[in-house]
Amino acid sequence: MRFEGTETYVATEDLMVAVNAAATLRRPLLVKGEPGTGKTVLAREIAQAFGAPLIEWHIKSTTKAAQGLYEYDAVGRLRDSQLGDPRVADVRNYIRPGKLWQAFTSPETPVLLIDEIDKADIEFPNDLLQELDRMEFHVYETGETIRATQRPIVVITSNNEKELPDAFLRRCFFHYIKFPDRETMERIVRVHFPDIARELVREALNIFFEIREVPGLKKKPSTSELLDWLKLLMHEDLPVETLRERDPRKLIPPLHGALLKNEADVMLFERLAFMARREGGRA
Repeated sequence: MRFEGTETYVATEDLMVAVNAAATLRRPLLVKGEPGTGKTVLAREIAQAFGAPLIEWHIKSTTKAAQGLYEYDAVGRLRDSQLGDPRVADVRNYIRPGKLWQAFTSPETPVLLIDEIDKADIEFPNDLLQELDRMEFHVYETGETIRATQRPIVVITSNNEKELPDAFLRRCFFHYIKFPDRETMERIVRVHFPDIARELVREALNIFFEIREVPGLKKKPSTSELLDWLKLLMHEDLPVETLRERDPRKLIPPLHGALLKNEADVMLFERLAFMARREGGRA
């Protein structure tokens, strides 16, 4: 099977090549890109396209690699032993399989998402090297070895918050999701809002891309934020003229809270608007 995007996910040619190459090699697909460019959603769409079960492991700053294998509830076993619970005789009752365990023992070839790996400690990727390479790990409490019956399709996302170790990168197929150009963005909008007016899309995209080019912007609006903004514009039934008759490079856009996500950027646009009004008054 080949990944060619789905009805709800617009995939560029280079992204399709990367997904299919990683699936063929059964190498983890490491996906980087700006937040909001569809990295996490990609794994879900791959699973849908391949008809495969999806196993999601969302990484936090406190996540340890061992949690992806299994966790041993020693405290729970001690408590049950004090209460005379007969389950304490079998340590397996206190072994909780992690996401890699679930992926390795899945009856069907799954898609395993390791989301935002760069949030974890710098040693996190190194601690998974052997397990992802050999597709097996040892359970010390029971003495058994968990081996993958079939290699899962692994998608790993990163927002580039920290560098990943070279040894880890060597084991991955890498792809950087470029921010969509205008043509691709129009296709994405059409997928989500098939009945949206063309004039509204054109004027909204003019403003959106000009906002992203404003010097000094701390956080550029992403694809997901554009979709939220368009949804609001349609809900409020905002006339297209409201967008067309303004200078998007100088004036703060309507319903800007969907696009600008920190006070510094809002203040930047307010200063630009003030300067534009002052220059207009002098003219």
